[in-house]
Amino acid sequence: MTDTIASNALALAQTTRQPRWNPLLNARRVGILWTTLLLFVVLALTTDGFLTVANMRNVLDQQSSLLIAASFATIGMIAGAFDVSAASVFVVAPLFALRVENETGSIPLAILAGLGVGMLVGLCNGLIVAVLKINAFIATLATSFMVFGSGYLISSRRILKPHDLGYADLARSRWLGLTSSTWVALAVVAVAWVILSASRFGRHVYAAGGNPEAARLAGVQVNRVVAVTFVLAGAAAALAGVMSSSRSISAQPSDDFSFVFGVISAIVVGGTSIAGGEGAVWRTTAGALFVAFMVNGFNLHQIDPIWQRVIQGAVILIAVGVDSWSRRSRTS
Repeated sequence: MTDTIASNALALAQTTRQPRWNPLLNARRVGILWTTLLLFVVLALTTDGFLTVANMRNVLDQQSSLLIAASFATIGMIAGAFDVSAASVFVVAPLFALRVENETGSIPLAILAGLGVGMLVGLCNGLIVAVLKINAFIATLATSFMVFGSGYLISSRRILKPHDLGYADLARSRWLGLTSSTWVALAVVAVAWVILSASRFGRHVYAAGGNPEAARLAGVQVNRVVAVTFVLAGAAAALAGVMSSSRSISAQPSDDFSFVFGVISAIVVGGTSIAGGEGAVWRTTAGALFVAFMVNGFNLHQIDPIWQRVIQGAVILIAVGVDSWSRRSRTS
């Protein structure tokens, strides 16, 4: 009897946010793919220099760090964990990495130090949200300021550079014409995709975000799932930061939140629900490419950056509006 109740509860948790068959709603789930392809075709036909090998490689390389962070941030958002600390980890993790490299001369130790910082921040966020029950947005906003501050302390308020210029090879070396940063991004996206779509943990992520109470009745350790998603997102943001510092061969302290805005834009434009319980890594990837192609087209057409911001903001607002409308439609 208990097993039956648990099974039914898990099924409810996993399907609460799954839409009934509705052509409009199901079109929305793959709409970002067709929209991205349409934008690509339009730019290829109308924009000189867009459909070139050099430009496509440049777009992929520029988006690599964002894709690394956004892929695992997507898993967290599906679990109901709205994490804004990615920007602070992205900035500060490479500072710790380069400080270790400067002291030890070891690039592997530098990478481990950077990843360790990201995982530690993620663990702290996870415990604050899952155990202390503090709102995820407020918690991660608060820890972001603390992490930003630690960046100024560890760097002594100065730009850090690697002593071993081989550090640049982490992101800049090429294989089959693509940078190592691009290959790392593709690998991370693939891993996140498999974890979310083909593992028991991924099913629990959807359950935790879709209906936490039903998931608990089914035996899902919701708090543990949420905490793990924070740790994974922290590690991914740290890796993104390390790869970015390798590309620029430097890292500097700041309190710039712009990176997380790019991450959230890719996730939301891709169709992942900010309410949790629905989304996919491939949709985030498509969302990131849509924004990247749009910005690249703006730049090639020399559109005023001010208007670029206005249009990007409108796109995000439309994406959130569609998500809100679709959730209301499912409950009506």
